[in-house]
Amino acid sequence: MARLQLRDVSIDFPLYRGGSQSLKKALLGRAYPRLKNFSRESPERITIRALDGINLDIKTSDRIALIGENGAGKTTLLKVLAGIYEPTSGTIECEGAVSGLIGASVGLDPEATGYENIVLRGMFMNVHPKEMKARVAEIADFTELGLYLDMPVRTYSSGMMVRLSFAIATSIHPEILLLDEWLGAGDASFLQKAQKRMSEFVNRSSILVLASHSMQLLETWCNRGVLLHEGRIKAAGPLKEVIAAYREFVARD
Repeated sequence: MARLQLRDVSIDFPLYRGGSQSLKKALLGRAYPRLKNFSRESPERITIRALDGINLDIKTSDRIALIGENGAGKTTLLKVLAGIYEPTSGTIECEGAVSGLIGASVGLDPEATGYENIVLRGMFMNVHPKEMKARVAEIADFTELGLYLDMPVRTYSSGMMVRLSFAIATSIHPEILLLDEWLGAGDASFLQKAQKRMSEFVNRSSILVLASHSMQLLETWCNRGVLLHEGRIKAAGPLKEVIAAYREFVARD
C-alpha cells in the first residue's frame, strides 16, 4: 500500500543581500510578498519560508490536486515529496516507488548526450543502469529525436527537452506519481501523442499528486484538493470544495 505522510514540514531558503542578487530579489519579491521589506537596512542574510507547517496524509487511490497562485508553494511541495528538497524541519514518511515529472531539466546533465541522460536520469529515479539500458530503444523511439539523441542536451530546445524527460519518466510505472504542469511546454503534436500514454501512466499509479492552474485538468485527474497560500495549507478535502474555496479566496483577495 503506497502512502505519503507529512508532519509539520517546513522549508526555508536563504536569501542574501547584495547588488548581484537584485534581479533574484525582484523576482522572488513578486512570488513571496513577505519579501517586500527586504531593503538595504535588512540583515545580509534572511530566509524565505517556502513551506510552513505542512501536514498531509496521502494514501492509495488518492488523486491530489495542488491548487494556489504563483509562489504558493506547489512546486516546492512536489520537490519535497520527490526527495529533491530536504525539509528544514518536520518529517516525511513514504512507502512506494516515486517518479516525478516536475521539471524538464531535473536529473539531466546538460553536457551529456540524450542517450547518456536516459541512463543518468534512470539512476536519479533509483532505476539500475542495466534496467535503463534495456529501455533505451523504446524511449528513443517515443521521443522521435533521432540523431539529436547523440548530441549534448544543452543544445536542445525546450520542446526537445520535454520529449526526452517525458519519455524517460514514463518508461517505468511508479506507485506514486508527482506531476507539475510543465508538460505544457511540449509542442502540440507531441502532446497529442503523449495524452494516451499519460492516461495509462496515471491510471496505473497508486497515488497522483498534480500541481496545476488548470481547473479543467485537475477535475479530469483528481478527487481531492489541497489549497496552498504562502506555503501554508488553507483548505484540504474533496476537490470541488477546495476549488470553491480557492475561487472564493481569489475573489476576496
